[in-house]
Order: sequence, then structure tokens, then C-alpha cells
Amino acid sequence: LRAILFAAVGTAGQRCTTTRRLFLQKSIAADMKQRLVKAFGSVRIGDPAEASTLMGPLIHEKAVADYRAALDKAREQGGRILTGGKVLDRPGFFVEPTVVEAVHHMPITCEETFAPILYVFEFDTLDEAIELHNAVPQGLSSAIFTNDMRSAERFLSVAGSDCGIANVNI
Repeated sequence: LRAILFAAVGTAGQRCTTTRRLFLQKSIAADMKQRLVKAFGSVRIGDPAEASTLMGPLIHEKAVADYRAALDKAREQGGRILTGGKVLDRPGFFVEPTVVEAVHHMPITCEETFAPILYVFEFDTLDEAIELHNAVPQGLSSAIFTNDMRSAERFLSVAGSDCGIANVNI
């Protein structure tokens, strides 16, 4: 949970390796989504120079407009905002980190918004998750969190992630 939270919002989503899509196995999805909502809701937003701040502002007004537009598209394409989704009413370009419950093949989830939006998908099998994961033209980084070495090896293999990076929690 901590790794996902930091990877998704630590730079306000403005890094090319920011976690944008999260695939959760159905058996853990409901619990993990609840935990993500709680964690995202507790993110301290403010001056990134302060040690207690996890997320700073977006870079400019256009980035805020892109954030809003991405969330509008997500809703239009069948997504549901679980938490966040608002522009904060204060000086600067501050937004809430957002978790969107996504459905497969939502075009917006394949775009780079460079904002703190995490699209969460559910899957049944590892092969399904790998197929969905690899179904985008870009892919600078990827990770798997699993207790199953076979799943980790499959993800790292040529039949797995197109990026070949993994975090294995044993």
C-alpha cells in the first residue's frame, strides 16, 4: 500500500514512471480499494519543501485542466471516482490525489495525464493482468507485488511485462 501510494502521488503524478494503472486480483480488490481510498484521503498536500508534505502542486493551470478533462473522460468511459477528483480552492495548482475504479479498455487509462490519478482494474488470472498491462504503447516501468514466485517469474519473463521490473514481496 505504501509503495503504491508513493508511486502514484509522490510527485503529484508528474513523473513519467508514476504509477497510473493498478491491477488487483479480484480476491483482494475490495479490501485493497478500501485501503487505497483511506490512504489517498490522508495524503498531506502542500509545500513540497516541507517534510510532512507528500504531494505538492501541479506545474501549471493547463495541468489542472488536463486533470479535470481526464476525470471527465474517465466518467464518460464508465469509470467511477472512489476518492479525490477535486481541484483545491487555494493559491497554486493543487488537486486531490484520485483513485478511479476503471473498466477494461477505457481509452483514458492509456493516456499520460501527468496528474495524481490512479486507475484501478480487477483481474481474474495473471495472464489477463499481463495482457491488460501490456495493452498500451508506453511502459517505462512496471511492478508486481506477489507472494508467489511463479507469478513473479512469469511477469519477468518474455511472456510477461514488457518492462521487466518487479518487486517481489516474500
